[in-house]
Amino acid sequence: ADATIADPTLAEMGKNLKEAMKMLEDSQRRTEEENGKKVVSGDIPGPLQGSGQDMVSILQLVQNLMHGDEDEEPQSTRIQNIGEQGHMALLGHSLGAYISTLDKEKLRKLTTRILSDTTLWLCRIFRYENGCAYFHEEEREGLAKICRLAIHSRYEDFVVDGFDVLYNKKPVIYLSAAARPGLGQYLCNQLGLPFPCLCRVPCNTMFGSQHQMDVAFLEKLIKDDIERGRLPLLLVANAGTVAVGHTDKIGRLKELCDQYGIWLHVEGVNLATLALGYVSSSVLAATKCDSMTMTPGPWLGLPAVPAVTLYKHDDPALTLVAGLTSNKPADKLRALPLWLSLQYLGLDGIVERIKHACQLVSRNLKLPFLQVEDELSSPVVVFRFFQELTGSDPVFKAVLAPNMAPPTVGRERHSCDVLNRWLGEQLKQLVPVSGLTVMDLEVEGTCVRFSPLMTAAVLGTRGEDVDQLVACIQSKLPVLTCTLQLREEFKQEVEGTAGLLYVDDPNWPGIGVVRYEHANDDKSSLKSDPEGEKIHAGLLKKLNELESDLTFKMGPEYKSMKSCLYIGMTSDDTDISELVETIVVTAREIEENSRLLENMTEVVRKGIQEAQVELQKANEERLLEEGVLRQIPVVGSVLNWFSPVQALQKGRTFNLTAGSLESTEPIYVYKAQGAGVTPPPTPSSIRTKQKLPGQKPFKRSLRGSDALSETSSVSHIEDLEKVEQLSGGPEHITLEATSPEGHPGAPTPQKDDQTEALQKAAQHPDDHPQVEEPESLR
Repeated sequence: ADATIADPTLAEMGKNLKEAMKMLEDSQRRTEEENGKKVVSGDIPGPLQGSGQDMVSILQLVQNLMHGDEDEEPQSTRIQNIGEQGHMALLGHSLGAYISTLDKEKLRKLTTRILSDTTLWLCRIFRYENGCAYFHEEEREGLAKICRLAIHSRYEDFVVDGFDVLYNKKPVIYLSAAARPGLGQYLCNQLGLPFPCLCRVPCNTMFGSQHQMDVAFLEKLIKDDIERGRLPLLLVANAGTVAVGHTDKIGRLKELCDQYGIWLHVEGVNLATLALGYVSSSVLAATKCDSMTMTPGPWLGLPAVPAVTLYKHDDPALTLVAGLTSNKPADKLRALPLWLSLQYLGLDGIVERIKHACQLVSRNLKLPFLQVEDELSSPVVVFRFFQELTGSDPVFKAVLAPNMAPPTVGRERHSCDVLNRWLGEQLKQLVPVSGLTVMDLEVEGTCVRFSPLMTAAVLGTRGEDVDQLVACIQSKLPVLTCTLQLREEFKQEVEGTAGLLYVDDPNWPGIGVVRYEHANDDKSSLKSDPEGEKIHAGLLKKLNELESDLTFKMGPEYKSMKSCLYIGMTSDDTDISELVETIVVTAREIEENSRLLENMTEVVRKGIQEAQVELQKANEERLLEEGVLRQIPVVGSVLNWFSPVQALQKGRTFNLTAGSLESTEPIYVYKAQGAGVTPPPTPSSIRTKQKLPGQKPFKRSLRGSDALSETSSVSHIEDLEKVEQLSGGPEHITLEATSPEGHPGAPTPQKDDQTEALQKAAQHPDDHPQVEEPESLR
């Protein structure tokens, strides 16, 4: 009867899961209207607002929540790219919920079979014979349970006396200095131990890797703890550190632990290589340890798969007390997703995935500037860009040599850290499937890490992606080199230029940061500077319009600086002097134009008032000259008929450049507009410098270089020489020959015969009867 019930149950479960996955994976939104109403996330009421909903509506709500609002940009969801093996792992969670509804006896047999099969397969695949397995969601949870097991094993009265036995003989847990951050604090919090129970073992400083545990120093620490009445309890070793993937000398550590009765626990990414045919001796020694924690989910690209802690212990009562084993079926069903996935992949599929990740590393190691110190068997590559202190060209290398201490590097190291952080972010954007991470190491500084064992199976990294990554690194190398070389030159040029202030922002990866100091700049005040912000915004717009290879940004406020101009990175030989001069000249021009516009309103307003007053006075004078009778309509017409008045048209013109009122009489009488006051010369935003055809701004001249062919360079040079010869003479002649009918703002021409004649005419108007009278007076 149970079999007849179970079969329909599994069939119904499969049908429901298939329909649910189909709806959730559908990226198209539901746009059709049902029952005259569009189904969106906001239209589905919760359980407190109305009646229940059907499964289709609820799954539609889940889909809308997954894909976000309609206004947001569409984002790729992980559920669409997990593949068929990922579906098997996710199926295990749903299947486990269905299995939990079975009869207790059948459930006990089934869960025991699943747990024993998974444990046996993992122990065989990773060469850990006669081991037990504990499956847990939190990666560090397995180590905490192992520590609890070690305490129960070494302290016989711990179950009865509790913390009293720990107080009389304090346990000591040894961790490597290269262990993952926060691991020791997590163990103390889970076990209720004080922090002095942790012992940090330094790594090698003179011999070997900087990320391997110093075995001789560890032995000294163990002897000191025994002499002080402490109990060395457990040692955590690394088979591939989290940072750089280096493996401790596990063989020697195992001998030391056997000598002093210490529990040896191993964790790390290199444990995945135990499934391969060839394993390095240092990693192979991990199979003799007391316990190890593995993460098969990232290694095999399986989502929602628990971590596994394999251990060896003969007392089932202690493992039950420590929490490594459980009688609850739900705890045993944690292995179901992994049980399904291992059967789906098979041994060949598991080995192939791990081998593929290791081959990606060996493919990357062919580059001359990417080297790993002495861990050729590690599937992790860590590299950084730095400039050697000898003054040679900057190169890519692996982790710095041990004899290069941070104090000797100082500012150069911080500058290189900023560049490496920029490099890592650029590479992650260009090749997202590479799974690169940027990290800060204590001694080496900022580095870029490539760990395909943790990312390749999930992201689907291929050999072509690694080749693309290498090409991107090679393309970014000139950018980093040129930027590092131009930084000091830019700083010296800015400091020697009046009106510019060099801002030392160590977190900016570009050429540098500069600020223009305008006339009203209050250096002592930290308040906002709207005038400076306006000038820098206009400067940024002008510089971006030049279409150079440089990038300009308005960065955030740095310390006491207000608005600053941030200059980006470059891969070409940039003319720093031209760049700095262009910045200061353009900023001055914007400042002068800004002042002119700000003062124009007030100047024009005052000019209009003065013009109104003067025109009113002119009208009064005209009335006095003509008399009152001429203002009467009929009488005035008769008087004007017999005795016309010869009156000139009077008016006022306002000179914006000089800010003064002038009479319009010369314009109407002599048909010419005066030149007025000579305005100040307008600064040029770009330095007068001849550019070759097609050459962008801020690039050094290519004259005499090998970049141009002989014929093209000769022709360009001849053209430039002709332009230089003609630049002085013809322009001057043109200015002198211009018409005297200038306009306000134009340069004042030199006096010639015609100008002198006009001035004489203005002084003696009666001597020139040829001046035409208005048509109304003829």
